[in-house]
Amino acid sequence: MIKELLRYEGRVSSEYEEVFKVGQGELRSELVKQTCFKCLFLNPHEQYEACDDEVELVADGYAWFPDRKNVVLLLVAEAYAYFIITMECEKLGSKPDGFERRGRAWFCTTGLPSDIVIEVEEMSFHLHKFPLMSRSGKLTRLITEFNEEEICCLSLSDVPGGPEAFELAAKFCYGMKLEITPLNVAALHCIADYLEMTEEFGEGNLCKKTEGFLIQVVLRSWKDSVLTLQSCDTFILHAERLQIVKKCVDSIAMKACTDPGLLGWPMREHEGLQSPGGSILWNGISTGARHIQPQPDWWYEDIAALSLPLYSLVISAMEEKDIRSEIIAGAVVHYAKKSIPGLTRRQAGGAHGGPPLGSAPHETTQREIVETIESLLPVQKNVVSSKFLFGLLRTGIILNASESCRSNLEKRIGMQLEQVTLDDILIPSYSYNVETLYDVECVQRIVQHCLFFDQQAPESVHQGFEEGSFIGSPSLTPLTKVGKLVDAFLAEVAPDVNLKPDKFQSLAESLPNYARLYDDGLYRAIDLFLKAHPWLTESEREKLCNSLDCQKLTLEACTHAAQNERLPLRVVVQVLFFEQLQLRNAIAGSYIAADTADPARPSRFNPTSDFGILGSVMPGEGWNGVLRENQVLKMDMNTIKSKVTDLERECTTIRQAIRKIEKPKIAVSSKARNIISKFGCKFRTQVCDSQERTIVAVQNPDGGSIDTPRKSRHRRSTSVS
Repeated sequence: MIKELLRYEGRVSSEYEEVFKVGQGELRSELVKQTCFKCLFLNPHEQYEACDDEVELVADGYAWFPDRKNVVLLLVAEAYAYFIITMECEKLGSKPDGFERRGRAWFCTTGLPSDIVIEVEEMSFHLHKFPLMSRSGKLTRLITEFNEEEICCLSLSDVPGGPEAFELAAKFCYGMKLEITPLNVAALHCIADYLEMTEEFGEGNLCKKTEGFLIQVVLRSWKDSVLTLQSCDTFILHAERLQIVKKCVDSIAMKACTDPGLLGWPMREHEGLQSPGGSILWNGISTGARHIQPQPDWWYEDIAALSLPLYSLVISAMEEKDIRSEIIAGAVVHYAKKSIPGLTRRQAGGAHGGPPLGSAPHETTQREIVETIESLLPVQKNVVSSKFLFGLLRTGIILNASESCRSNLEKRIGMQLEQVTLDDILIPSYSYNVETLYDVECVQRIVQHCLFFDQQAPESVHQGFEEGSFIGSPSLTPLTKVGKLVDAFLAEVAPDVNLKPDKFQSLAESLPNYARLYDDGLYRAIDLFLKAHPWLTESEREKLCNSLDCQKLTLEACTHAAQNERLPLRVVVQVLFFEQLQLRNAIAGSYIAADTADPARPSRFNPTSDFGILGSVMPGEGWNGVLRENQVLKMDMNTIKSKVTDLERECTTIRQAIRKIEKPKIAVSSKARNIISKFGCKFRTQVCDSQERTIVAVQNPDGGSIDTPRKSRHRRSTSVS
């Protein structure tokens, strides 16, 4: 049997059979047993060093082995097999079980009438004084306080392990058959200490037996350590006082950070037959198949069965062992998904989808789990997915978790906000005091945390993204990704009629200017907001549009904005001006690039860039032309400013006339038409996504001008999506 187990553990092959001449589960040599006990759960190098003296005596009998270290490993394997066979449970006593239960009472069927009744919780035990007094110091003191002529009645309170543990302790006092297992050893050790069952009241008493079983069996095994720790839930205070919890936690933490294949710990998912060369063995013969190495998460499922307080102790001990943050984070996430039902909105059903229906923990318990999980998560960036953090945050909001818990989750999300998707950031408003569909304030706090962490980044990250810097197409930085995310969120919440303009504008302006390469996404969100809030006054519309930088709109967005009736007139004029400015720069850049380009190499001007603006101009013949063009643009700007003032004055007059005649349509005066026509395009009363042909002024060769219809130079639809 031992040889088969040893082959099963991949420790030896068939050529070493002579070493293991064992009979009926006992080791051949007591010296070998003692040697193996000392070196069993050390790594191979420490095994050799720790056992060098003892192995010196044994190695002479195994002189045919290549070196002494192999002898040590074989002795370890032999002792491991011994533990599996003989010490998974320890049998005590020799008398048959003489306890009989009748309802809520236990009776000892030895033929003698009981002279003592001990009540433990709701159970009573009808026993005899002498066996109890021969083993327990506490019961001896309590019994001597009663008159010997009367039946002694005792009531024990706060008994660790309850009636079940006291029953086993009583059987031990009577010398009846009793098995110590990893599931009951903690309770037996605690009640033995409670009843003072020490060596003072009998040699080989229960305290010594249970303590020896803990050290020699439980703490050497991963599975037994987990089972024993799990059994301490109902009497955790007693177990902590006796250091049982600490010893089991340290044992689990030590084994979790060690290669499980090193010493062949028995684990369900990692059992296998492996030869020294790595191939799987069958009856000592190599099959050629390779053994699958255990993954770093092999212990996740085992410790997930622990209660929350014990699980927290294990994770804290693992952090002290310097286990990688990614592994600890994975264990905490695994525990959270098993303990909190519905943690993620789209969590698939199945065995790993959380507790079954009807077994969901109470709301208070779930809130405690959420707060504890948050405190156990490592603080490093990117060790936990943003989707999980958002799921935990939503659950914390629903369960009304503490303010510090929710704030810490928002900070963790803000630290890696560039990885978040729009679906993640759409947090519903669960409070009755909030009228909006989504929690905009929570998103704004997350963005503020993101900006705080972004300030810690090197200054070089932000170079090239300051105001007025439109050179080329720089690659997306984390903050520009956040800018796109915020614009998408604004567009999603803009149709909400309960969303106030100040909240919308506050979130839109929370990002710095360099966070957006272009303002097309922000323009689309503002347009949707104005469409859903038609009752806003002109001043409120202008204030909202102040968040928009017209210089950062693409030509397509400018074309849409120029025909957008929802925008204030001042914004439309600014859009038209900057659209003409971009066209002038593009045309000037093409001429300069053509003049300065070397025929032997391609031009530096990129006509396919987003704005079509010259990235850089080489000193040459076209430089004077650029200076002249800049002077012309300055003069045009001053002229347009004065015209804008006149146009606003005219618009005020038109509004007053509209109020008087109360007609739905506005008849624009001829003066206003003349002013608008000088900007290079005409406004048409059409919806934003219209695709009709626009009318532009074309110079007549004879000196006059004619209006020629032609299709827009932009092939895309004018609607912003």
